[in-house]
Amino acid sequence: MEGGPGTGAGPRSAPGFSLPTEPLVRRRNGLLVSTAGSGGRIQASRPGDPSRIGPYRIIGRLGSGGMGTVHAGLAPDGLRVAVKVIHSAQAEDADFRARFRREVELSRRVQGPCLIPLLAAEPEASPPWLATAYAPGPTLNQHLADRGPLTGGTLYAFAAGTAQALAAIHAAGVVHRDIKPQNVLLTPACPRVLDFGIAHATDGTSITRTGVMTGTPGWISPEHYRTGTAGPAGDMFAWGALVAYAATGRLPFGTGAPDVVAFRVMSGEPDLDGMPGKLREIVEKCLAKEPADRTNAASAAEECALLLASQDTQVLGDGAGLEPTRVGELVTAQWDMPPLDDPAWPLPPTRSRRRTVAAILAAAAVVGGIAGGALALPSGTENTTHDAADAQVTPGETNAPRTGPAPSGTGTAKPSADPRTVGIPKDPLLGVSDPAYTRADDPAQPSYDEWRASTAAAGPEEKDVEEAIRKDMTSMLATKDMDFMKPIVTFNRRAQTVMVTGGPISTLTDDYKEVFGRTGAMAACTALAHRLEGAPTTWPYGRYYVLWKDFDGQTEPTFLDFGQATAGCLPETAGQWQGGEAGLATAAMPSSDKAEIRVADTVVEAVRTAWNTRAAGGQHGLIPFGRDDSISLGFDPVEKAAYVWAWDDPGALVGRAQKSQFQQLVSKTVCQEMAAEYDRNENWNYTRWSVAVYQGNSGVAEFIGSGTCTAD
Repeated sequence: MEGGPGTGAGPRSAPGFSLPTEPLVRRRNGLLVSTAGSGGRIQASRPGDPSRIGPYRIIGRLGSGGMGTVHAGLAPDGLRVAVKVIHSAQAEDADFRARFRREVELSRRVQGPCLIPLLAAEPEASPPWLATAYAPGPTLNQHLADRGPLTGGTLYAFAAGTAQALAAIHAAGVVHRDIKPQNVLLTPACPRVLDFGIAHATDGTSITRTGVMTGTPGWISPEHYRTGTAGPAGDMFAWGALVAYAATGRLPFGTGAPDVVAFRVMSGEPDLDGMPGKLREIVEKCLAKEPADRTNAASAAEECALLLASQDTQVLGDGAGLEPTRVGELVTAQWDMPPLDDPAWPLPPTRSRRRTVAAILAAAAVVGGIAGGALALPSGTENTTHDAADAQVTPGETNAPRTGPAPSGTGTAKPSADPRTVGIPKDPLLGVSDPAYTRADDPAQPSYDEWRASTAAAGPEEKDVEEAIRKDMTSMLATKDMDFMKPIVTFNRRAQTVMVTGGPISTLTDDYKEVFGRTGAMAACTALAHRLEGAPTTWPYGRYYVLWKDFDGQTEPTFLDFGQATAGCLPETAGQWQGGEAGLATAAMPSSDKAEIRVADTVVEAVRTAWNTRAAGGQHGLIPFGRDDSISLGFDPVEKAAYVWAWDDPGALVGRAQKSQFQQLVSKTVCQEMAAEYDRNENWNYTRWSVAVYQGNSGVAEFIGSGTCTAD
C-alpha cells in the first residue's frame, strides 16, 4: 500500500488551527503545566538494550527520538558519555546511513567553546553509533517554561556563548540549519549548541533529503522560505530570534499556523520589547530580512563578549580581534546555572552497577514502605499476574472495559461488575507450550519495510483489537485536549506486529508526539496482552510499533516507540510501579478533565495548608514553602498516575527527614482524595501516585516516592 498506513486520517481542519509553540503556563491552582525538563536524567535500560557499545559501558537510557536511542555510558576512565545508536530501521537504509556518515564527518570538523565534542563513532557498525561528552541541563525551552527569561550577565553569556559556537561551526565550513530553543542546552558550564542531524557543509554536500523544507517554523530565515537557501546568514537569523526569545520569553515572530508565522518572518517586524538596548541592536542586525545585512557569527560573539565584559567591569579596549578562548573565559565567568547531577550515575568509576541499583531500590523500598493512605478498591482484586489498577474505562461507558479484553469465547478474564478491576496480564504466555506468537525472545525493532507492508484489520479479532486501541488512545488523549490526533491501526501478520501510526501533521511539537507515542504503546500493549492471554494458541500478534507521519506519502515516519506485550506494559522496579520523567512531563501538560482539575485543586490546597501548619508550629524544624504555587499536581492518563511536584526555593525539603514527611503527607492526601473520587465517579481510574522535588533552580526532578494506593 503506497505510503504505508495512515492515509485514512488527517489533521483536524478547523480554520486557523495550530498547536501551541510557546511554553505552557499555569492554568489552575493545582495544575502547573510547564514542561518538566529531564536535564539528561538516566532512565532504566529496556529489554534488548546493549550492555556495552564500543569502549563504553552502558548504564541506562537518556532518551529516544526519530533517529535513534541515546544511552548513558561510562568510558574506562569514568568519563560520562552519551552514546547515540541509530534505530535498525534507519540503519538498513543506505541513503540514511550515508547521511549519518556525513553527520559524523561534519561533527568531527567542529570543535570549540559551547559545543559538545564528538568522542568516538562507528558509522559502519551494525547498528551505527556515535558518542559525545555527557552534558546535563535543561533546554532553553524548558528553562524558560520553568524559570522565565534570562537576565543580566547570564543573558549576555548566553548570547556570546551561542554566537561563538556558531562561529566555530561556520569556521569549519558547516551550516547548522536548525538553531532553535530545543537545540540549546543550559549546562552548568555554559550554553551548548547541539544537534547536527540536518547540518550540511558549505561546499554544498548535504546530508538531508532534497526537496524537503528543513528547520522549524519561527526559526527559519526569510531567504529559506523564499528560495530554500540555507547558509551561515540563515543560522544568524535564527540566532537573533533565539537570543530575543531567551531575553523576553516571547517568540519574536509570534505563534500560529506555519504559513502565518512564515508571513511575519518574511514581512513583519520582530517583537523585541524589553530587550537590553545594546543587545537589542545586535539582534536587530541579525534579524534583517536580507542575508547580506546581517552580522556574522564571529562579529556577534565579539560584540556580545564586550557587553558581557561590561558586566564584570573589565576593560578590553575596542575588542577588535577578540580570541575565541577569551570569549569562552568571559562566558564561563558570568554564566550562572546550578550544578546538576543524577544519582543514577555511578560515582566511583569502578563501582558495580548492580550494587548501585540495589542501593537505589533499597532506598526506594524504605521510602515507599512508610507511605500512608489507602484507596478503597473493590475486594478480591489482588492477583500475582494482574494489577487491579491497570483497568481503563472509556468516559460515558459503564459496562465495557476501555481497553476491551478479547470478546467472549476467547478465554479472557471473567466479566466483572466494575471493569476497572480488570488488570493487564504481565506475562500472558506464561505456561503456554505452543503459542501462536513466536517472537517473544526477539528484541529487534520492527522495520519500515514491515510498517509499509502492514494492512488494515481483517477479520473480527483484528477489528476488535483495532477498535480497542483506538478507543483507549482517544480516551487518554482527550484528557489533554489531544484527541484530534487520530491513530491508524494496521497489522503485519508475517512480522507479528501491530502498527499504530499518527498524523499527518507537520507542525506537531515533540512533546505532543511523545504523548501520542506513550498512549499508542500503552493501548497497543494492553490490548495485545489481553488477546494473548485469551487466545494464546491462535492469536499471532505480540509486538507493537508506534510512529508519526508529518505528511502524506512519507515512507519513513518518525519512530516513537516499540515493544512486546509479553514483557509487561508498565515500568516496574522490583515488582513495584515507579514514576518517571516521561510520566511527569505528560502530567505537567494542561488537563481538560473537570474531575482531574477538581481533585488537583483539593489535594494541592490540602497538602500546602497541612505542611505550612506543621511548619508554623515548629514541628521537626520544618519551614514553609516560599510561594503559593510551590506545589503542583497533574495526571498522567497513560500509566493512570497522579504526579505531585514541589518547587523547593526556600530549601524546605533539603533533608531526608523533611522529604520523608512531605512524601507521607502527599501520598496519604492524594490517596484519600482519589479513593473518594473512585467511589463517586465510575470513570475515575487513577490509582497511582508519584512525588518529585525540584531543588532551588534545578531543572532536574528528584523522585522521592512512588506507589499504588491499596485497599485497607
